[in-house]
Amino acid sequence: MSEQGSMKNEDIFSKVIRAGRRTYFFDVRSTKADDYYLTITESKKFTNEDGSFFYRKHKIYLYKEDFENFKEALDETTNFIIDKKGEEVISDRHQKDFTKPSEIETNNSVKTEEHEAKTSATAFTNISFDDI
Repeated sequence: MSEQGSMKNEDIFSKVIRAGRRTYFFDVRSTKADDYYLTITESKKFTNEDGSFFYRKHKIYLYKEDFENFKEALDETTNFIIDKKGEEVISDRHQKDFTKPSEIETNNSVKTEEHEAKTSATAFTNISFDDI
């Protein structure tokens, strides 16, 4: 294979971001016409039942003519998220036993009602004959 043919498969520039089970790859590649484009790959690690692991990958191809619109949309959506939810990362939500605060309030009010009902019933049925 010629040197030029093997260069087509190589990345010209790469940036990697590791984020827990996910890894994001930003790779600059070359077209057949020797222009550049960007691939963004999300690689997510999964574990099989036998303990071995595998990766699922999702890829986006982004060409120069779409850069400006992509950047604007990315800025707009990330700013929206930060404006609405702040910059704090709420990692507890990734836990299996995570409960939304609204669910906690609902569960607490249900428990309080159940407790009051039991207390009322107990108070009503817990009558001593000495009281009569």
